[in-house]
Amino acid sequence: MSPTEESPAGRRGGPAPGALLLCRAAPDSVAAVAPLLRERMLLAGAGEEWSVLVPEGTPWRHGGEPVDRVLTGWAAALAVGAPWPVLALWWDADRAGFALASGFRRPVGYVWLADGTPAGEDEAMRTFAARLGLDPVLDVQTLDRLATPDPASDARARLHGVLAVLTRVGVALPAGLEAGESADRLHEAVRGRSDVLRVERPVGREAVRARLGAVDGGRLGPWLPRAGGARARALALAQVAAGLPLIAWGVRHRSGGWLAAGALLVGHGALGLTYDLAHARADHGG
Repeated sequence: MSPTEESPAGRRGGPAPGALLLCRAAPDSVAAVAPLLRERMLLAGAGEEWSVLVPEGTPWRHGGEPVDRVLTGWAAALAVGAPWPVLALWWDADRAGFALASGFRRPVGYVWLADGTPAGEDEAMRTFAARLGLDPVLDVQTLDRLATPDPASDARARLHGVLAVLTRVGVALPAGLEAGESADRLHEAVRGRSDVLRVERPVGREAVRARLGAVDGGRLGPWLPRAGGARARALALAQVAAGLPLIAWGVRHRSGGWLAAGALLVGHGALGLTYDLAHARADHGG
């Protein structure tokens, strides 16, 4: 779509695209990893042991990359570099949905059409509940109802239903953050809060420090070959091997989210190999 054309949402008068990233971690922990996405965001607490990132929304404005693809890639990139899950909530004029990323596992999610018609796989709801530790009976029953047709419930109401279930695991969005609102309104809702942190794009040494901090503090930290070892070296090589196809896929489909996920994997692997090489040189020199 050319810059002069209107976005689909603008032509139909539907809701503008928007998104939220929920991280099961305190804001300080999220702040150490979020700069790796290289996007300006606002970060706030979202209940006990939860934080919310409010993206500025530049990748999907003016008819750019679809918001669901961007958010799924971002969630995957953050979850790879951290020991906690990341839940992406997104919506546009046609659909709404969520994607949960945790470690190296494939993200699981669900989609509804704008009128609330379910367009996902039923099993996804059960996997979603299991990965977040939700009640396997009561919460799963509620989620199953969200995956059945209901003419009185549109896509926005479905997302509100998901957030209502998440209150059982401590999620509490700041006042004014409403699923279905535009990126501008979401920013306005939290911009003036005293407890909000601003996430900026790191440059130069800041970018290196951010990546090192994410690796050291993430699920991969204990695997880094600071003391050498074939297992850690094999994991580093596997990360590079897994990240390169993601980067290629992101370039081919112009997906910034999957580019970030691939770059994070390759970065982790490269750092691991660097640590291993430095250690080997030190041992040889000694």
